[in-house]
Amino acid sequence: MRFSDPATLAVLRHGSPKGDVLAAARLAGIMGAKHTPELIPLCHPLPLTHLDVQVTVEESPPGVHIVSSARCAGSTGVEMEALTAATVASLTVIDMLKSADPWMTIESVRLLSKSGGRSGDVHRP
Repeated sequence: MRFSDPATLAVLRHGSPKGDVLAAARLAGIMGAKHTPELIPLCHPLPLTHLDVQVTVEESPPGVHIVSSARCAGSTGVEMEALTAATVASLTVIDMLKSADPWMTIESVRLLSKSGGRSGDVHRP
């Protein structure tokens, strides 16, 4: 995601009035992934065995980069859980920094790779 105001980086680093933005975004992403079946019609609950959300600061252009990963014990894909995690983490960053930068944008939410399931291993070209 991108900040419209570079000064938002300073607010991110020194603490938002709402607290630690990166930690909150990571936790929100994990929680969001666990609630995917409640948010997206026809997504069924999965036995998740791994969820990870990495949130890193980018200097230029100013913003944060969010990458999530998920695994499950079942024989189905968990891409919707991983995409939900990244999106909820992004929304949390916006919520926590909106007073500093009301014009932040979420960009390029996309699947990078997937393994298992009927389609096998798939990697973004």
